Amino acid sequence: MKFLEMAKARYSVRRYSRQEVEPDKLEMIFEAGRLAPTACNYQPYKVLVLKTPSGIEKLRKGNPYMYEAPVALVICVNHDAVWKRLSDGKDYGDVDATIVTDHMMLAAADLGLGSIWMGAFNPENLRSEFNIPENYEPVNVLLIGYPADEHVAQSATAKRRKPLAETVVYESFEVAK
Repeated sequence: MKFLEMAKARYSVRRYSRQEVEPDKLEMIFEAGRLAPTACNYQPYKVLVLKTPSGIEKLRKGNPYMYEAPVALVICVNHDAVWKRLSDGKDYGDVDATIVTDHMMLAAADLGLGSIWMGAFNPENLRSEFNIPENYEPVNVLLIGYPADEHVAQSATAKRRKPLAETVVYESFEVAK
C-alpha cells in the first residue's frame, strides 16, 4: 500500500475481534519502533508489551477505554537517557516516545491490524501495576488488534481534518492585524 493511501485509510479502532495478533506481526511492529528516529539516536525508551488477560486487566484499572484490544503497548521514556536541547534544556523524551509510537501504529496498519493511540490513562496506576522505575515515564499507550468490524473507509475522519492552508505556513507566521 502506498503511504498516503494507508495514512488516509487508517483510523482509531474502538472494537476489536478476539483474534490473536500473530507473534511475527508483533515483532515487525517492534522492529518499526526500533528503527524510529530519536534525538541523537539515544533511543531512551522501553515498550512494555501487555497481551495476557491479567496484564490487560491491570491496564484497565487506570484506563476505562480499553476497547477489548488483545495487545497493549505502553511506551515509556527514560528521562535519565534523553537528549536535551542545548539552548533551553528541552527534554526530547516525549517526542522520541511519540515517534516510536507512530512508527509502530503505522506498521500495524501496514500489516492489516487496527490500533488506537491512548492518552487517557493514569500514569501512576501504570507505574505501580507494572513496576515502572521512577526514571521512566509512561508516555503513550497503543492498543493493537484486528478490527471487529469489516474495514469501512473513514471518510468522515478525513472530512474533519483541517485543510493544508490552516496547518502549513511558509517562511513566517503572519501577524494578525
